[in-house]
Amino acid sequence: MKIKTKLNIGVGLLFMMIIVLSVLSGWYINQLKRDTNNILVANYNTLEYSRNMLLALEEINSDPLAFGVFEKYLAKQQKNVTEPGEREATEEVVTHFSALKKDTQNASLKSSIRKDIAELMQLNMAAIQHKSSIADETAKNAIAVISIVGMLCFLMAFILMVNLPSNIADPIRILTQSIKQIANQNYKERVHFKSNSEFGELARSFNTMAEKLHEYSESKLEKILKGKKRIETLIDNMQDPVIGIDENKRVLFVNDEALNITGLKKENFVGKLIQDVAVTNDLVRSIIKDIIHPDGKTETEPMKIYADGKESYFEKNIIDINIVPTGEEDSQFIGQVIMLHNITPFKELDLAKTNFIGTVSHEFKTPISSIKMGLQLLENDKIGALNEDQKNLVNGIKDDANRLLKITGELLDITQLESGSIKLSIKSSEVSKIVEYAIDANKAAAEQKQIRILVNISPEVTTVLADSEKTAWVLNNLLSNAIRYSYDNSDIAIEVKKIEDKIIFSVTDTGQGIEPQYISKVFDRYFRIPGVKKEGTGLGLSISKEFIESQGGEIFVKSEYGAGSTFAFILKDH
Repeated sequence: MKIKTKLNIGVGLLFMMIIVLSVLSGWYINQLKRDTNNILVANYNTLEYSRNMLLALEEINSDPLAFGVFEKYLAKQQKNVTEPGEREATEEVVTHFSALKKDTQNASLKSSIRKDIAELMQLNMAAIQHKSSIADETAKNAIAVISIVGMLCFLMAFILMVNLPSNIADPIRILTQSIKQIANQNYKERVHFKSNSEFGELARSFNTMAEKLHEYSESKLEKILKGKKRIETLIDNMQDPVIGIDENKRVLFVNDEALNITGLKKENFVGKLIQDVAVTNDLVRSIIKDIIHPDGKTETEPMKIYADGKESYFEKNIIDINIVPTGEEDSQFIGQVIMLHNITPFKELDLAKTNFIGTVSHEFKTPISSIKMGLQLLENDKIGALNEDQKNLVNGIKDDANRLLKITGELLDITQLESGSIKLSIKSSEVSKIVEYAIDANKAAAEQKQIRILVNISPEVTTVLADSEKTAWVLNNLLSNAIRYSYDNSDIAIEVKKIEDKIIFSVTDTGQGIEPQYISKVFDRYFRIPGVKKEGTGLGLSISKEFIESQGGEIFVKSEYGAGSTFAFILKDH
């Protein structure tokens, strides 16, 4: 039988039983209401009329109005005759009352009337008792019938509750477990339902699907193995070292280049926990440092590894492998791949470039110094006076020579930073002297543009742990830039304050500011903001960043386009 048919039959039977129970209950309630109404409307009213007539009879001799009251209730009783013998008894009361009206002092007539009324009351009391027994019988029948029908409804509902949910839920549960088995690639799983319901058809379709999946998996196994071999061959022939680990940090594969630089054999590497391999191999320990301690500071510097008979440089890249299983939404972490990219050729080219720039910059300083000396001699009046055009020409040459000297100095600083030959003298240095040096160096430029330099040094700040020469150079560069990009007749604020154990130097101008898309690039080498028609090499901020970070500090910028910028750096307190 179909599930839909079972549900329709079960729900239909319950619906019919509820209708039958409701109809029977309504019918018996109406019967009880009719029986009680008969008692109340007919017999109870007669008793009430009889009682009032007796009371009026007692007052006839003393109250002239008693006759009228008696006649009123007697008239009502004549209209309420419902029981056998009640009419005759009522007529007797009428006859005797008519005689009493003629002879009001006749005690025997009063006695007869009392007997007639008593007879009337007795007839109605007997009728009430009879009708009450009928109502009791109706109630008993109602209870019995409704109880039987209610019990049948309960049994029907209980049978449906026990059988119907299990007939639907059990096959679904079995089918769900089988689907999970198929999802886990157990294609031999089968479902067996003997019924001819929808579940039977579903089971047959499921078994057909599982059988086809089993055949498909068996037929594709050879291709999968070939694909695995291709990937392994590709990894083995890569020029860069590659190591693959699973989610439990067990080594899945390692190529020949990785074996070459680590000096390990494949059987001592593959299948082992990588932390166990790192115990006996310093290079592997250095490679997996970021994996074992992911919360630590990630190293960005290239790794130095002795390979190919020389000291080589490698960039490490750790790639997390996450997949989204079929039919699911959340990704699942299944391992990592460690790749070491050999950048030795680029490092050698960079070193050659640094040496070349250093040599050329150093060689430039001598002729530039000679040019400056010649300019000083030309400006000396003892050699000869210059006319106005000649003075302008000399001033132009002097500006170009100073610019070349500044560029040469910055290039030399860059080569020192790249080669690591720069030497720092970090010690307790006076903050006021660092600030004074920067102000004195830029005093003339500020006066030329009528710019006011406002200095605010917190009273508790007196010294800072830094290389005073390099720090003064940085502050001088920041102040020089602020003057260069500020409007005439504006203010520049230099502020030095202490926050916890840090000293913060900041230079704030009210110039045009920096557009948001360029803020992250201002410290890059040779970067200049597009469209700014100002002199500069794009090296000053880069060198400042190197000087501050080499002292363990931090440099940053905050800018609102159209309102000005604040360049600041942080160093340790003394």
